Amino acid sequence: MEKDIALKILSAVEANFDKQTDFLSELVSHPSTRGQEQSAQAYMADALLERGYSVDRWQINVDDIRHLPGFSPVIGSYDDAVNVVGTHKSATSKGRSLILNGHIDVVPAGPLDMWETPPFSPKVEGDWLYGRGAGDMKAGLVANLFALDALRSAGFAPAADVFFQSVVEEECTGNGALACLQRGYKADAVLIPEPFDETLVKAQTGVIWFQVHLKGLPTHVAYAGDGANAIEAAVPLINALHALEKRWNAPEHRHHDFAHHDHALNLNVGKIVGGDWASSVPAWCVFDVRMGVFPGQDLEAARADIEATLLQAAEENSFLRENKPTVVYHGFMAEGYALSDDKSEPASSAIKALGAAHRAVTDKDLEQMAITCTTDTRFFGLYANTPALVYGPHAEAIHGFNERVSLESVKRVTKATALFIADWCGLEAQ
Repeated sequence: MEKDIALKILSAVEANFDKQTDFLSELVSHPSTRGQEQSAQAYMADALLERGYSVDRWQINVDDIRHLPGFSPVIGSYDDAVNVVGTHKSATSKGRSLILNGHIDVVPAGPLDMWETPPFSPKVEGDWLYGRGAGDMKAGLVANLFALDALRSAGFAPAADVFFQSVVEEECTGNGALACLQRGYKADAVLIPEPFDETLVKAQTGVIWFQVHLKGLPTHVAYAGDGANAIEAAVPLINALHALEKRWNAPEHRHHDFAHHDHALNLNVGKIVGGDWASSVPAWCVFDVRMGVFPGQDLEAARADIEATLLQAAEENSFLRENKPTVVYHGFMAEGYALSDDKSEPASSAIKALGAAHRAVTDKDLEQMAITCTTDTRFFGLYANTPALVYGPHAEAIHGFNERVSLESVKRVTKATALFIADWCGLEAQ
């Protein structure tokens, strides 16, 4: 890319950045937790329409995607699950096409009294913009949009088709991104600006969500010995699952990108409910579990191992032996994905182009990392034969309290994204 063109693009990001920060603040103010994404998606759709993109907005139909590889089982309604895609159609089609993907959904805020400021009342303080979803991942979603704006402000447009995707369901299933594939959106590469410190994610673990259901025998606590406490019965099962976690993390089971990571796969008991009354022995209990898997680890075999582990532990408990636990899968059924395993020319070219863009902005080589969580890249990399790159800003306390994103980092990522689009797609006159 000619130096003067790159300078024009970088200057355009600088000139638009106050507007970008205001836009991000407004987007963060929309409390787009699962099932409540409508207002945020409307805001994104309006922004795309104002810029002249054709906009596709549709409600996800589970029946359209449940047969596809990568589908995660669903509990609850999809009545309000709406995706938004804005399309730039190139006049020349000289370059390579691109999907700019990001998710609009955010995790629950948790107890409000643990936030210094309300989670959906964004605040800028110094270099930080605070609010639920500021880092994960509305800053990246907005960086995608304003990278395209910078090209336009500099007098250019991508010389290939670009699909801007704002999807739901990333935080619990990934079915929003899967619905985009089912809808027919494909490209030569994908960029997803998740908040991983301006590094390229070379590998990521997969995730399985499941519930364990237990039933006990209710009785008054005066006769507790005659009953079976379903909550207490969960304890040996949880211990058995942690033993499985340790076994899966053993060196001989690790993917090569996690060879030196002693505990890449994390089991988390994230929720437990049970019982009905303080003076009654609990008759039931349900606990929710999140478990990681390595890239290449077979999900069917993993499920069988989980179920066998629980049943074996149940055999060692007098109550559970007669009242077997049942497993319900809901939410993530996500395979791991390793970009590093993609040796194709498109993958190497996309990584090279992103590396050059990052270097032009930061004067540093692009570092790569393996992460112990999942993103939507797996759908494109595993099921659409498309290299999927994760590269986004620095954020802190994501999924925690006082979530925040570095605005200077957002600016750098926006600049690098704009240069990457210009290199990967090529440029034509606006």
